[in-house]
Amino acid sequence: MIPVTTFANKKVALFGLGGSGLASASALLAGGADVWACDDDPARMDAACRAGIPTADLRTVDWSRIAALVLTPGVPLTHPAPHWSAGLARNAGVEVIGDIELYCRERRARAPDASFVAITGTNGKSTTTALIAHLLNVSGYSAEAGGNIGKAILSLEPPRPGHVHVIECSSYQIDLAPTLDPSVGILINLSEDHIDRHGTMDNYAAVKERLVAGVQDGGTAIVGVDDNRCAAIADRLEQRGKNVLRVSVRRPLSDGLYVEGDRILMAAGGTAREIARVGGIGSLRGIHNAQNAACAAGAALALGLSAEAIQKGLVSFPGLAHRMEQVGRIGRVLFVNDSKATNADSAAQALASFGDIFWIAGGVPKAGGIESLTGFFPRIRKAFLIGQAANEFAATLEGQVPYEMSGTLEQATQSAARAAASFDGGEPVVLLSPACASFDQFRNFELRGAAFRDLVKALPGA
Repeated sequence: MIPVTTFANKKVALFGLGGSGLASASALLAGGADVWACDDDPARMDAACRAGIPTADLRTVDWSRIAALVLTPGVPLTHPAPHWSAGLARNAGVEVIGDIELYCRERRARAPDASFVAITGTNGKSTTTALIAHLLNVSGYSAEAGGNIGKAILSLEPPRPGHVHVIECSSYQIDLAPTLDPSVGILINLSEDHIDRHGTMDNYAAVKERLVAGVQDGGTAIVGVDDNRCAAIADRLEQRGKNVLRVSVRRPLSDGLYVEGDRILMAAGGTAREIARVGGIGSLRGIHNAQNAACAAGAALALGLSAEAIQKGLVSFPGLAHRMEQVGRIGRVLFVNDSKATNADSAAQALASFGDIFWIAGGVPKAGGIESLTGFFPRIRKAFLIGQAANEFAATLEGQVPYEMSGTLEQATQSAARAAASFDGGEPVVLLSPACASFDQFRNFELRGAAFRDLVKALPGA
């Protein structure tokens, strides 16, 4: 745990008692703060009380006594409307912050030179975060990953020289971290997502930009420049005097990291040298993973790793659960869990990585559905549709891809396995890449992916 001493002897309100909220409350209490914690769910309030966390109804407290409101990331800050707790805080002139901001303040107070790598992007941030931590650990560094992946940030070890924190940051978390200041900041890519929480694409992009704009003096901002918004962000950062490392998987760069074939190359001063190769690494299959690997390599170089160490780490990377995770095989049929693909852009990366696909898709649809995926339809031998999106997806697939209205993940898995087993040719792949949120049938994408993994393991001969 990281005790948050920067609010010692101050009253702090906290709303949201899920995992990160409980971690924040415990860290504040350990650092000497006086905490009033609250949640809209009475059961969570009761659980917090039993865990020794003081609770209060924030509707009735004296806000003039409160130094800050710590809001958990899942609670709306601005759109579609501010949560009532955020509204009360703002009316009282109380700052509204999150756990990433608590960490940043504690790091500056405790160990400002401790290495802090922060990663964001619409897609790929979890894989990139896990990969950076893996590269560091196999090279003998002390490193922990957390934030929006794995452990809540305040559950990690305290910041100290020689220990690296590798932190995935969602747009919700960045929105609550006004002084976010990593030593290495990474913005992988930008595409439309979470508009319901940010209002417009411009607002969403501006929040993401803050992560790399806040990189400390002497640090490195790593920006994937294969989309126009990120390319413009890289230019703005450079104009402000930031040390910018551009990354591309689409074209050679005269200055920066780029991918050519299966090689990651570093260009500078008119010459390019090979940093690593990603060919044949199953956990890094696909152009999207080449982008993730290049961004991770950039961070590793910024932290002092050699090209040899980076190559060794890439080869031994086991991959990320629920992201292009190979969970089983029956004869020629490969089963891939890509439950983390909660939007069409993310699903596109998986669809681009395989041929002869038996596709399980559906759930709670995002804006635009799967219209953007039509270019991949020739790869799909049959689709198996589940959840709320089934009818919408069927309408898009009609006349282009055979489909079955499976309804549940269990039915879809069994049907797809039978269809793939009878397919004559190639290496058929049963791919769970839903292009949807999970909330109609599962509490989160992790539970959806775990259910798929268990269903595959239960198939005869798997």
